[in-house]
Parts: sequence; structure tokens; C-alpha cells
Amino acid sequence: MPPKSPGVLRSVVTGVGGFLPDRIVTNDELSRIVDTSDEWIRERTGIRQRRQAADDTPVSDLAVEAARRALAAAGRTPQDVDLIVVATTTPDLTFPATATIVQRKLGCPVGIAFDVQAVCSGFVYALSVADGFVARDRSKCALVIGAETMTRLMDWTDRGTCVLFGDGAGAVVLEPGEGEGTTADRGLLGFALRADGTKQELLYVDGGVSTNRQTGYLRMQGNQVFRHAVVNISEAVTAAAADAGVAVPEVDWFIPHQANQRILEGVARRLGIDENKVISTVAEHANTSAASIPLALDEGVKDGRIRPGQLLLLEAMGGGLTWGACVLRL
Repeated sequence: MPPKSPGVLRSVVTGVGGFLPDRIVTNDELSRIVDTSDEWIRERTGIRQRRQAADDTPVSDLAVEAARRALAAAGRTPQDVDLIVVATTTPDLTFPATATIVQRKLGCPVGIAFDVQAVCSGFVYALSVADGFVARDRSKCALVIGAETMTRLMDWTDRGTCVLFGDGAGAVVLEPGEGEGTTADRGLLGFALRADGTKQELLYVDGGVSTNRQTGYLRMQGNQVFRHAVVNISEAVTAAAADAGVAVPEVDWFIPHQANQRILEGVARRLGIDENKVISTVAEHANTSAASIPLALDEGVKDGRIRPGQLLLLEAMGGGLTWGACVLRL
């Protein structure tokens, strides 16, 4: 018999985990500090509540808890980890990278650890970066984490932004797995990543180390972001599906960045995705930036909707503007 041809190495998600702070902030609570109401927030965003980390809790603590849960789900320990990529726009410190702090707190051995900063698109970007290691056999066990304390960037007098965001972290374990090079393979199958720096004024933070040495506050032109989100995300999703070799209607679950329920519905409608295939956690989590996709993924896995072998479509858009999409088979 002829020798078997070598398989295609894929980056396979073997474990998922999420973590949310204990403190729940309801819309009614926000209405006591800013001119808003539960009805106003729910009608425009779909958000009912969000989580807020305690003042003495850095984002690395959220990341560590999500990572521990993902490792447990994968049947791995911190000693197995050789790569950590953390997507965050709210790091513990200017440096070192939050990923190295997570490495220390988990007790992982010496390996590779760094952060990715693409705001709400960060988790999709980080998956692509980690894929460059795992699918090339340069990592045997990678942690990809989205972790944010977005409430620290809020101007609590701006009702158009402070009601939208929350804190949390989600993580996945990526390990190499052999496939046949077809869409039936488990693992990351296709990506489309985009950025347009000319749209910075639509969504940004008005502070930074080398500008005014301040953290700053989040500023957003909500209507413009909505318009760009629906159009641009739809294009990236179509491109990622083409890269993976699948048609958008084939996906079992659509797991979008949880920014706004109207954006979720607008993108799904534009793509012709059945609303019953959309995983939405925005009502309970609000917008957790880079953490929103892995948190929604974890929710779907925990409640049994998302199962091994299913085809998943992830997408996000964030400040920069950055946006992107990923297709994977769990």
C-alpha cells in the first residue's frame, strides 16, 4: 500500500472557560447616577445588567480564573501551557504584558506570553496570532484569553457610553490536531481581519501614556459605529467563510461580539442567519470588549447548545476601527 499522506495540522479548541465578577450593576442602579432609565437602555441596546470588578481586582485576576476553567475543561494544567496570548485594552500595567502576569499567577513554566490590543476585536485577532504558533507546531498548549475591566474607562456622566460596558474574561485552550485539510476538520478553519485607522474618531479613549499621561475616558459616536459595524462585519464574515471554504448558512452557531442587540440582529439579518442560531449574552454581560466572544462561547458550551463537531462563526468590531471574523469547528 502507498504511504499515507501527511495530515494538515489544525489549531483545535479543546477547552473553554469564562469568569464574571460577582457584582451586578442593573440599569436601575445606573439611573440613579446618570440621566437614563432601564427602559431607555433596554430599548436601544438590549442590555439589562452588567458585571463590575472590585476596585482591588486587576484584569489579570479575571483572566486567570477564566484560564483555569478553560484548562480544566481541556484536561490540562498550567504546567502544560507554553503560549499565552491575552487580548485586552485594560491591562494591569503599562508594562509588563498582562499575559506575563497571568503566566506568573497561574504558575506556568517559561514560555511565550504577550498581549494583543485590538479592543473589541482583540479575541479574534488573538486567535489568529495563536494559530500562527499552534498550527505550525510551535506550541503544544496555548491559552488565548480575552479579559477586560471596561468599567474603569467609563465617564459616568456620559449616558451614551457608561451604560454599555461591563467587566469579565473568557479563555480557550488551543492544541494542535491533525486534520485532512477539509471543512470537516476540527479547529480554526478561516479568518478575515480588518482595520481602518481613518475612523479612529468614531470610537477611542482620550488618554494615553505618550499623549497626556492619563488613562482617559471612552468616547464614541454610537450611530456611526452602528452603521460601520453592520456593513463591515458582514463583509468580514463572508470573507472568513470563504477562507474556510464554507457557506455562511452552513454554520451551526453565530457568536458575535456582544456590543448591542440591534447590531447582533442587523448583522444576522444582513447575512441571512437564522436568529435561533445567534448566541446572545449582551443582556446580562453588556459589552465586555475582547472578553465578549469567549464569554458567549463559554455560555453556549455550558448550557449545552454548542457541542463538539459543530461549526461556529465568530465576529467582532472595535475601536481603531478594527474588525474581523473567524470560522472554527469545535
